[in-house]
Amino acid sequence: MSEQEEDFASMFEASVKSQRFERGQTIEGTIVALRGKVGLIDIGGKGEAEIDIAELKDADGDIEVSVGDRLQAMVVSTVGGIKLSRKGVRNAATQRELEEAYRAGLAVEGKIEKTVKGGYEVRIARERAFCPLSQIDVVRTVDPEVHVGKTYAFQIVEYKDGGKDLVVSRRKYLEEAQRAAADDIRKSIVPGAVLTGRVVSVPAFGAFVDLGGGIQGLVHVSEMGWSRTSNPGELFAAGDQVTVKVLRVDEATQKIALGMKQLMDDPWVAAATAYEVGQVRTGRVTRVAEFGAFVELEPGIEGLAHVSTFPPTGRTGDWAKSVPAGTTGAFEILSIDPAQKRIGVALVQDGTSRAAEATSPEGTLAPGTIVVGKVERHEKFGIFVFLSPGRTGLMPFAETGVDRDGDMLKAFPVGSEVEVVVLEVDSTGRRIRLSKKAVAEQREQAELRDYAARPDATPSASMGSLADKLRGALGTK
Repeated sequence: MSEQEEDFASMFEASVKSQRFERGQTIEGTIVALRGKVGLIDIGGKGEAEIDIAELKDADGDIEVSVGDRLQAMVVSTVGGIKLSRKGVRNAATQRELEEAYRAGLAVEGKIEKTVKGGYEVRIARERAFCPLSQIDVVRTVDPEVHVGKTYAFQIVEYKDGGKDLVVSRRKYLEEAQRAAADDIRKSIVPGAVLTGRVVSVPAFGAFVDLGGGIQGLVHVSEMGWSRTSNPGELFAAGDQVTVKVLRVDEATQKIALGMKQLMDDPWVAAATAYEVGQVRTGRVTRVAEFGAFVELEPGIEGLAHVSTFPPTGRTGDWAKSVPAGTTGAFEILSIDPAQKRIGVALVQDGTSRAAEATSPEGTLAPGTIVVGKVERHEKFGIFVFLSPGRTGLMPFAETGVDRDGDMLKAFPVGSEVEVVVLEVDSTGRRIRLSKKAVAEQREQAELRDYAARPDATPSASMGSLADKLRGALGTK
């Protein structure tokens, strides 16, 4: 065979071999050479595939493979030979690379520059792309502006006019990543596991939470907290991060039951010592049934005022008019059964001496008091802190001392202790506003007052006038 015939045979063999592979296909080969800017990979038969040397380097810029090593890579082009990539085309810089990414279904990196009608303008390399609003995330985006300025990975779903007309989807990329991770994530979803997830939707009966990989579980309304909740939408919104406990996993239906109150202290544990027969406590009527009225004595503790405890009116059901849902009043403890979680109560008429004896658990809290509580749960408007049975306060995000973009779940884990200052308490003692950042401010003021009151506090020459003015100012308060 002549040299010309041999060259033609080699090219024909390479052409036939290239046709056996498709863009996006993952193949395995052996490194046979590392030359200049490319590495040559033996993938079987005559000829080799090429891969950029840059893809074979570590974070320090050193080549991390050697001739003879085996590696896996993805086919990104079959034009003029086979070109491979180990990490896709994340930083695509040319129209050819963008087209290869589109054909192979690889992810590209883009920055969201601004919102436009119906979606976003995304900058990918030197090209502009459009991402529809529905394709920016796997959950509904309430505020489109939250994504502006962010850099994400996208899938190119439309490639027209030589790359001048691009439509991309971050949602498709996330869904594919979720499917790839779903098997590993499902292994961690076992009864008793405590996981962090994101609220996907909030129907009337609870909240669906994405645990990762597209796997969702349901927090039923009855498992959200010890207090009775009738409207989950007041507590959660799509996109909220929450910590949940896995209660049950039905392998047959793949349904996952989650709970949140299991991560909070059960108020009934202390009920046996916190309540005594004969006590008069302040309570709030939560609902009225034919046989009586349910009364919340503290979050998670409800008593029943049986119909027989109300004065007769001569008309059937007329007693219910005196205690519509939402009524706050004084109730006497008639019976306690902590094991069955039952407390019998009776309404005490307003204006009587017995009504004046009504108390709330642990007395009252005065504004300015520094107390230690436990983080009960995170909500979209702040963090609820359990102070004592019947005493749960709200710490707004602005009072945490943490930037709004910070990780609140990490700064205040559910169940952790937190020192706070009582800012406000309403007349019933049930609405309490708290602050973490005010703790340091209050202690600093106390230290300044103590210093100003010291008779031996002699300021230095450089600080004399300032210290004198400070002591004088504080002394007048």
